[in-house]
Amino acid sequence: MNIHVLHKLSYSYSEAVSLDAHTIYLQPKASPHQRLLGYSMVIEPTPSMLVQNVDAEGNHQQIAYFREMTDRLSISVEMTLVSNAFNPFGFVLFPFETERLPFHYSASLKKYLQPYLVREGVTTYVEQYARHTAASVRWMTVPFLTTLCRTIAQDYVYERREVGAPMSPEHTLIGRKGSCRDFAQLFVACCRSIGLAARFVSGYLYGNILQENDLHAWAEVYLPGAGWRGFDPTEGQAVGNNHVYLAASGEPQSIAPLSGTFRGRARSLLTTEVVVGVG
Repeated sequence: MNIHVLHKLSYSYSEAVSLDAHTIYLQPKASPHQRLLGYSMVIEPTPSMLVQNVDAEGNHQQIAYFREMTDRLSISVEMTLVSNAFNPFGFVLFPFETERLPFHYSASLKKYLQPYLVREGVTTYVEQYARHTAASVRWMTVPFLTTLCRTIAQDYVYERREVGAPMSPEHTLIGRKGSCRDFAQLFVACCRSIGLAARFVSGYLYGNILQENDLHAWAEVYLPGAGWRGFDPTEGQAVGNNHVYLAASGEPQSIAPLSGTFRGRARSLLTTEVVVGVG
């Protein structure tokens, strides 16, 4: 199917300001199952320079530089992708001993995966929750991931929150509610607590009326023999062809769709619009 996304972000300032460089993560990454058919981005005011990069984690990064004073900053992105159906469990874990938890990544792989194994946000309570989930499925790797994903979706209340970093995993665990990025970060922390490399993903989702008008977030886990595999604890299922992948990182704040600062004493107001559809 073809997925069309419209995403607008607009900052208005109470008086003219000088914009510093702004970093943008709003261009999809290529994947074996998705291909970008069309993409456009309009920035106002027009940047004096727009640099296209691949960041340290392989994401499409754009950096906009500005010269003129302004009382607004707006970015409008439109994209169309072809997204092919696939079996998210069409893989074999290899070496075979990785079918059970806990397992150890090879030395060479662990060196690469180290940023995604950091136990940031892993508390005793979070680890106990993860271990209880693993024990309930006899420490089988894939059943642990699917059960954790489904349990968060079923037992926790979704709460839309447009701005701000993810809440701490323990905060979400205790409060039993959160946004999609809170659930994603809880999933990541649970995986890391038992030695699985995991990272945060930002993107879009088609097919859920609550998510089609907002940026979405989920998690990925690195599985030997399968590579990075997505799990969406808001939806309670493995990531499929209705997800549009923007960027992934071990640190959620580093792939915010738009980040930057301004010089001046003005107050700022952010408005956003996201529309995801097919056609």
